[in-house]
Amino acid sequence: MSDRGEFNVVNTNTLINATDGSRIAYRFDGPADKPVLLLSNSIGTDLTMWDPQIEAFSKHFRLLRYDSRGHGASDVPTGPYSLDRLGRDAIELLDALDIGRAHFLGLSLGGMVGQWLGIHGPERIDRLILSNTAAYLGPAKEFHDRITGVQNGDRSETAEMFLRKWFPPNLLESNGPFIAKTRAGLLAIDPQGFAGSLAAVRDMDMRRTISLISHPTLVIGGQHDTVTLASHSELIAATVPGAKLVILPVVHLSNLEAPDAFMKVVLEFLL
Repeated sequence: MSDRGEFNVVNTNTLINATDGSRIAYRFDGPADKPVLLLSNSIGTDLTMWDPQIEAFSKHFRLLRYDSRGHGASDVPTGPYSLDRLGRDAIELLDALDIGRAHFLGLSLGGMVGQWLGIHGPERIDRLILSNTAAYLGPAKEFHDRITGVQNGDRSETAEMFLRKWFPPNLLESNGPFIAKTRAGLLAIDPQGFAGSLAAVRDMDMRRTISLISHPTLVIGGQHDTVTLASHSELIAATVPGAKLVILPVVHLSNLEAPDAFMKVVLEFLL
């Protein structure tokens, strides 16, 4: 299979989930003889959100990226999604690729999937990194307008709203290449993918069950994050036994805003 390509282009390999038939797009980078590091994207992005880390990470790991259902080149099933379904997507991807265990790095929605895996699929995970995420973002009634907005609202307005939540004003004003690429990705996502994923976030509550996670765990928070607050990261780190907490001076998409600092703390934890 071909493992390399241009930005925003993934290989054509797909996983047909045994349970619901949805196709999940994935991509490998790095040497085949290295340990596998599974990367899970945030809501509103695709697997290219990890591009700034690929060169450095692939020196040490066989990188497996995938588009969460509803995003990128993966299928966009109708109706609400669940965290259980998103977690099983990750496990079924590992199954299809004959990967028994992997390190896991997830950001935002990806970090929620990581928590689910640590609870429900511990035998599939080695080290666990949960970045800019939360165990609970309720109450559920607060999500009604958000879900309706992404389904029926103007895509440009939705994209700008997410960008304002994800990056500091100075980066948005500069409108650099990664801001432009992130905006383009937001505009390209099917509204159903947004809405279905928001429903999964709406319905989750792992505040108690993450105490069952037994893996070495790194929690990365954003000092200025208004989506998943630093206090959310602190709660996860305080609940997961032995978890390490690092708070970076960033907003939400920490791997894009501060790629060097992000890479440093991740590699220090994994190596």
